[in-house]
Amino acid sequence: MRERSDEALMKAYAKGSMEAFELLYSRHRGPLYRYVLRLARDPATANDLFQGSWEKIIKTRRAYTIAAPFRPWMYRIAHNHVMDHFRRGKPRPEQLPDNIDSGNPGPEEHLLSEDKAVALRNAVSRLPAEQKETLLLKLDSGLDLQSIADITGVNRETAKSRLRYAVDKLKSELRE
Repeated sequence: MRERSDEALMKAYAKGSMEAFELLYSRHRGPLYRYVLRLARDPATANDLFQGSWEKIIKTRRAYTIAAPFRPWMYRIAHNHVMDHFRRGKPRPEQLPDNIDSGNPGPEEHLLSEDKAVALRNAVSRLPAEQKETLLLKLDSGLDLQSIADITGVNRETAKSRLRYAVDKLKSELRE
C-alpha cells in the first residue's frame, strides 16, 4: 500500500480523521520539536512553543489548501509562533541545551565525537539569528530554499546567502 502524502493526511484531518492527525503528528513531531528547541534554547520554553505550534495547526486545519505543501506550511506556523513569542519580549537563553536528543540518531550524530558536537552546538548558537534560523530550517526540515525563504519572509537569494554565510562561518570556526 502506498503511503499517504502529508497533504492528503491534512485534508483528511480537516474533515475529521483523527487517524490522519496522529500520522501527521508522528511524522513531524521530532523534526519540528528540534527546530523549535534550537530556536528557543530552553526545553521548557520549547515545549510550550511546540505545543502552541500544534494548537495553531489544529485551529487552522480547515483553512489548509492542498495547493500549499504541508511541511513549509507547518514550519511557517511554528516559525511565526516562536518569533511572536520573542517579539513579546521573552528573552532567549544564551546557550543551546547540551542534549538535543532527536530520538533517531542520524549519521552525523554517530560520526561526531562529543567534543565536536559541543563545538558545533556552540558555533551554531553564535550565528546571527537570521543565519541560524535559515540553517536550522534546512537541517531540521530538509526544506528547499524557496520554502525556507517563504517561511522566513525573504526572497530566495537572501535565504541562499544566509545559508551560505552560516555554513562558511561554521566551517571557519570549526577549523580553528
